[in-house]
Amino acid sequence: MVKINIQIFVKKFARNIIYTLKYKFVQKKIRFEKVKSIEETINIIVDTGASVSRFGDGEFKWIDGIQQDSFQKDSYELSHKLKEVLVNKLDNHLVCITPAFYDLSNYERESRKYWKITLAKYGLKWREYLDNNRTYYNADISRPYISLVDKSNTYDHFNLLKKIWSQREILIVEGENSRLGVGNDLFQNSLNISRIIAPAQNAFDKYDEILKSVCKFSNNKLVLLALGPTATILAYDLAKKGFQAVDIGHIDIEYEWFLMGATSKVPVRGKEVNEVKTNELLELDDDIKDKYLSEIVEYIK
Repeated sequence: MVKINIQIFVKKFARNIIYTLKYKFVQKKIRFEKVKSIEETINIIVDTGASVSRFGDGEFKWIDGIQQDSFQKDSYELSHKLKEVLVNKLDNHLVCITPAFYDLSNYERESRKYWKITLAKYGLKWREYLDNNRTYYNADISRPYISLVDKSNTYDHFNLLKKIWSQREILIVEGENSRLGVGNDLFQNSLNISRIIAPAQNAFDKYDEILKSVCKFSNNKLVLLALGPTATILAYDLAKKGFQAVDIGHIDIEYEWFLMGATSKVPVRGKEVNEVKTNELLELDDDIKDKYLSEIVEYIK
């Protein structure tokens, strides 16, 4: 058993070295510099009221049907719809992509290593999806803390983000146990909060039902989405219907890590953290849980 484990380690180590070297070769070919900064992206959302869809490595993998350890299974429909969102040019909708296409210098060591390997494998193919004549926006608006080397602007980034929902009624669409803003002050400056709880696993299977529910309960509210690739697509379809919907992703967990001064991805009390394999879902305090439950307007099973 020990011998087998050593062999696996050696193979993985060698493979990582090969991909790291390959990244140096493809780096210039995949480089794409027309990506706005986090600050510029947030300011445009605030100033224009645009909807937002984000594309990270997961969304590109779902487009290509690349197998990943994920909460959402692959399908032709998912891939086709994500491609549609990526190439759309709605005036009231921003397409955000990972800044890893042009710069890895501000990522922590492990994130930088991950992106070098990932882009060495898939970067040339993913680069073909991007329009050279188009400016994209920054998908890291929802990840402004844990993976970044320079955290000096984190406080300002969160304060900028809070302007998006300042003095607005918001409708949060999230997976079960995501619990965005529960137990912290992330949405304290909003007028009120309503929630639609969707399946944490394979939410895209219930897409039509989720979309119908959002349209039913939105009532001119700002819609905040945290539902993986389903959120990426929902933001686009809602923009077409005239709603403002922001694919906000991991923002609440990032905020929790920021508040606790975390230096690595750790469990958060009362919330599902899909990137922490040993995460144990601890119960919320009764008063916090009661308030959260009172905000839920619909469950989608």
